[in-house]
Amino acid sequence: MTYQETLDYLFNSLPMYHRIGQAAYKADITNTIELMRHLGNPERKFRSIHVAGTNGKGSVSHMLASVLMQAGYKVGLYTSPHLVDFRERIRINGQMIPQPCVTDFVEQHRDFMQTLHLSFFEMTVGLAFDYFATEKVDVAVVEVGMGGRLDSTNVINPDLCVITNIGFDHTQFLGDTLPKIAAEKAGIIKPHVPVVIGETHPETRHVFEQRAAELQAPISFADDNYRIIPIDKQASQADGLTFPLLDFKVEASNFQFSTFNSQLTCPLSGSYQLKNLATLFQALWLLPSVGYHITEDNVRDGIARVVQDTGLHGRWEKMDEHPLTICETAHNADGVAAMLHKLSEIPYRHLHLIYGCVNDKDFRSILRMLPHERTTYYYSQPSVPRALPVRQLAAAAADLGMVGETFPQVAGAISAARHAADVQRDLVLVTGSIFLVADAVALYHSADKD
Repeated sequence: MTYQETLDYLFNSLPMYHRIGQAAYKADITNTIELMRHLGNPERKFRSIHVAGTNGKGSVSHMLASVLMQAGYKVGLYTSPHLVDFRERIRINGQMIPQPCVTDFVEQHRDFMQTLHLSFFEMTVGLAFDYFATEKVDVAVVEVGMGGRLDSTNVINPDLCVITNIGFDHTQFLGDTLPKIAAEKAGIIKPHVPVVIGETHPETRHVFEQRAAELQAPISFADDNYRIIPIDKQASQADGLTFPLLDFKVEASNFQFSTFNSQLTCPLSGSYQLKNLATLFQALWLLPSVGYHITEDNVRDGIARVVQDTGLHGRWEKMDEHPLTICETAHNADGVAAMLHKLSEIPYRHLHLIYGCVNDKDFRSILRMLPHERTTYYYSQPSVPRALPVRQLAAAAADLGMVGETFPQVAGAISAARHAADVQRDLVLVTGSIFLVADAVALYHSADKD
């Protein structure tokens, strides 16, 4: 098969949750265990760090990988979903898995995968772990797909477990209360393996503490020990809006790096990154205790270079300057709340907001959170089968007094928004579904190549 034929087979023949939703979800990792056995248990052949959470797990995974790269490690990075290229999910030192490796793996194991009726995600985990083992990575940073306990990635025995936070998302699979969701995510905790909880919540803290105690896993809560202080910068509209970087300093009760009360810079500038950075620093504090050597310069450079090192997209990502155009994958209530906080810090004159989502989200609740003042809406839909039809979205928004134009594809919405925006003083924001943002990122990447 050619590479494109291989992708067509993966996307069309194997159940893919992010395309078709609940029908592709398996609350069981038996198939993954069988796949690992078939592959010679590659998950046992490299060290790993496991990262779960409702929000922030992608950002923390990328920052961890970048810091480890700067420390000289050969780092595998497994994340999901991809935005533009399937191979974004599987990287070593920032480089995507080569196309022939994908094709060869599928050709070699297709009969077994079909016999076992593997899902797209199960197959992708097998491909990633087999590739990391073959290439002899020093460590792989592995992001959980959904939940934790029954996620296909939960076959590794990591050096460190990280759970960023708990919020309401995928409740049809993980439970309808925070303690139930926390219990699913606590399923990645392993016996005697340190675990970091990024954000303390009174309803869930005991869930993690109880599970950690049962497994004799040392547990620490990042916000007990770390506080990330943003450093304010004077904003000026003299030359138009500028893309904000996050300058910050670290306050810590115990930290091996002495000079982090001075300024650091993170290109992931959403205000929610303050929590993610606290989680990161707690994880970095623990890594030396499990055999990793990381210097202060590695941490500083790894944070500053996370986008270049790992190819991270869609987290408050600047797509254009005039007008300032940003993509943000805020797709649940906690993510939207953090996004709105960041918007409040940007001195735009008018906001042109492009929004679309998938059909299994509580989109009406999200719409109620979005701004009404100084905002024009452009409704669209992502190019996946799960997309919420744009006319249904627009009708629900109109019921809330949020009248806007509709566009069947995000390209038309972006074009209209940018045409209407003041190039110096207005902000264009593409947000909602990860897949809507993916369409926007792909559009800009295509334009860059032309």
